Amino acid sequence: MYKDRFLGTDTNQLPLARELYEIMRSYPILSPHGHVDAQMLNENQPFINPVELLIKPDHYITRMLMSQGVTFDEIHSGDPRTAWKVFTSHWQAFRSTPSRIWMLETFNSLFEISDNNLAERPDYLYDQIQERLADSDFLPQSLFAKFGIEVLATTNATSDSLSDHLALASLDLGGRVIPTFRPDDVSDPEHPAWRSSLLALENSSGQECGSFESLMKALRIRRDYFVSRGATATDHGVLSARTINATQDSKESLFARLLAGESTPEDASTFRAIMLFEHARMASEDGLVMQLHPGSLRNYDASVFRDFGADKGFDIPLETHYVKELAPLLEVFGFNPNFRMVLFTLDESAYSRELAPLAGAYPSLRLGPPWWFHDSLNGMERWRESVTETAGFYNTVGFIDDTRAFCSIPVRHDVARRFDAGYLSREVARHRISKSDAVELAADIAYNLSKDFFRL
Repeated sequence: MYKDRFLGTDTNQLPLARELYEIMRSYPILSPHGHVDAQMLNENQPFINPVELLIKPDHYITRMLMSQGVTFDEIHSGDPRTAWKVFTSHWQAFRSTPSRIWMLETFNSLFEISDNNLAERPDYLYDQIQERLADSDFLPQSLFAKFGIEVLATTNATSDSLSDHLALASLDLGGRVIPTFRPDDVSDPEHPAWRSSLLALENSSGQECGSFESLMKALRIRRDYFVSRGATATDHGVLSARTINATQDSKESLFARLLAGESTPEDASTFRAIMLFEHARMASEDGLVMQLHPGSLRNYDASVFRDFGADKGFDIPLETHYVKELAPLLEVFGFNPNFRMVLFTLDESAYSRELAPLAGAYPSLRLGPPWWFHDSLNGMERWRESVTETAGFYNTVGFIDDTRAFCSIPVRHDVARRFDAGYLSREVARHRISKSDAVELAADIAYNLSKDFFRL
């Protein structure tokens, strides 16, 4: 592969870009938000086949294939070799997408495959990968060490036992696997598992949840448990960033209506906004970093959700606003020295209009990197150009891979580091920063920003 890929095209800037990239690639990987299964790491079993390893966990792959007329069954059911041929026969659909870049980088770095034409030799490639999967050094825990991961955060439901994390903490992996507290299941009364999740919360916390006050007690118990297992953050996948600072009486009456099944859709929306505020209150108390991921209409296709479940590539972005929505929260916690929040968006129009001005003013806020559909070379470019002049570099956090595809973690970080090395070299060429600034920023973007803000 071209050694200077993604570092930029200006030959005058390449020497500095190479130098900055070497600085960035020397740092271990910090992954403070992702969705890799801790059970997979703990059990440490061989990966079954190339489809289970590379295709099924990657919703970018799934949604692109379905856009080309491939059915979900063709990808996820039946013979894996057949599914692999379906994938390779549609390889052309991934041209110029980040999925293609990540896949080629993975092929090259893990399997020593440099063939760009997957469709021509699908069986050969399948067999070559399958043979590699049988090697003892390709077990999940061996790969964890090989990838140079210092911290890998998973995402865990409110009542997760975290037994796999406890087991992993006793192993010498070369890095840590920590949980992230994600209370969406009990914070959204329209969540299909809301009532069962409340019952699970009661069982796991030992605290009944018959009132709003008792619900808060139960959540604090669980947050403390997550902290005891190494958690440093929470994650909130919400439809809207709306927050409400409600009175205790109104919170209790609303929760009672929800439990009685007498609520309206507006009641559900109000409860979500109240809960987001209350999660911020708890974050200001226990110091867990609050990650806000709004603006995704989850499980958009009802038939895919019904037949195959959540997280199958059919979460679709919505227009998202932050300024008015977060005002009640920031009024109370924006300057609290113990409160920290990372803001993400799928709505790029909010970058310069809302997000950068907010993060450029409140010490509690940082901007998360381009998320999901915008986790791409073009997306990184748009993000840096939109937010840097207002928020600077130091009101952002480092790269976050946000992936279920374990083997894509190192290549995603590498692509981001290559882009940022090129971007910083261009900033020097534009006389906006000095070379010494760029050298310092290279280390901060690759490692220090996430290390410090997430308290890793």
